[in-house]
Formats: sequence, structure tokens, C-alpha cells
Amino acid sequence: MKLMKTGTAGTMESNDIMVTLEPKETGGVQIALSSSVMQQFGRQIEAVIRQTLTELGIAHASVDAVDKGALDCTVRARVRTAAYRAADQQNYDWGAM
Repeated sequence: MKLMKTGTAGTMESNDIMVTLEPKETGGVQIALSSSVMQQFGRQIEAVIRQTLTELGIAHASVDAVDKGALDCTVRARVRTAAYRAADQQNYDWGAM
């Protein structure tokens, strides 16, 4: 999947995560994560973000994520939605989650 523009998904509500993806040509995936549970789950949240992007075939992106205690399934859903929006795609494949 090729990112064409900035894509955002999520909210700043409790138990959610706001994910913003921006396209990059090189440099891999850069993640800026802010979380209310950073000490306990920061590494896990980052791993879920990276894994989801890898599954979507995204090798280069800038990710800004503001977490408010989201579960892994919510993190995956928000990253996928932001990616589809950034790629300007509407042929969603939710079955691959």
C-alpha cells in the first residue's frame, strides 16, 4: 500500500488512540507515541503499530499516535483506517485483521 497523503483515525477519548500517518519516501517507519500507559504498554503499542503497517506493506511512514488506553484491537483498527485514508483507498480488506 502506498501512502499518498496524511491520514488520521481515532479520537482523544478514553480507551481510544488517535493515529496520524504521513507518507515518507525513505527512512522506514518513525513512530512518535504519547500514551497515558507508556510505562506499562508503550513497547506493545509500538509493536502493534509496526506489525499492522508491515501487514499492509507500508515500509516508510511517519506515525504520530496519542494513546488513551486503547486495546490492541483498537490500535490495529485505527492504524488500518488511517492507512486506508492516507492511501486514498476504499476497497477495505478487514478480513485480514
